[in-house]
Amino acid sequence: MTVELIDSMGGDHSIARAARVSSGTTGTPEKDRGLINMLMRDRHGSPFEAVTFQFRIECPIFVAREFFRHRIASYNEVSGRYAVMEPVFYTPSSSRPLKQIGKPGAYRFEGGTGTQERVTSAAHRDAARFAWSAYQDQLAHGIAREVARNVLPLSLYTSFCVTLNLRSLLNLLSLRWAHPDSTVPTFPLAEIEDVAVQMNRFAEAVAPDAMAAFDKNGRVAP
Repeated sequence: MTVELIDSMGGDHSIARAARVSSGTTGTPEKDRGLINMLMRDRHGSPFEAVTFQFRIECPIFVAREFFRHRIASYNEVSGRYAVMEPVFYTPSSSRPLKQIGKPGAYRFEGGTGTQERVTSAAHRDAARFAWSAYQDQLAHGIAREVARNVLPLSLYTSFCVTLNLRSLLNLLSLRWAHPDSTVPTFPLAEIEDVAVQMNRFAEAVAPDAMAAFDKNGRVAP
């Protein structure tokens, strides 16, 4: 998974400034940190909307579809109707847990055996090769791109831009990263957790006080 921060607007100072409008006060950087922590602790969320991010994300289609369930952002995705897709496919690494133990709502994942890893890798690669060959064959026969793409699997990589404010990002991070500081359990897909971890790092660079308060208060979105 690849995450790139294309643009951002605002930072910790923007959060404190938005919050202080209600009281007409000003503060020092130290007081602003205290204010931000209080806002996070007491879940006064709107001031965090003063910080905005735009990311470019490259990931398999099955990860993008999970990401798009967060209806708190603006999305623009590469279109297989207008562009010929690139032959980039996802194959699980050896560190990716393969076995689901338990039942939905009460399960965990464990690493696979050597045989399971080989079977999984071979299946993904064989399916990708077959699908790509079928896609290219259709294009060579003049079939429209929007029709030819139908044979491509969920493991194909897509790319999209997502624009969202910090409050929305914190909501996403609270659900998509099983962080050790999280006080509310979450069970994210391993691949989307990879995306969330990278986004978290960029957010820490843009609004370090807000992200520190997020961690300190159990990573519960305000």
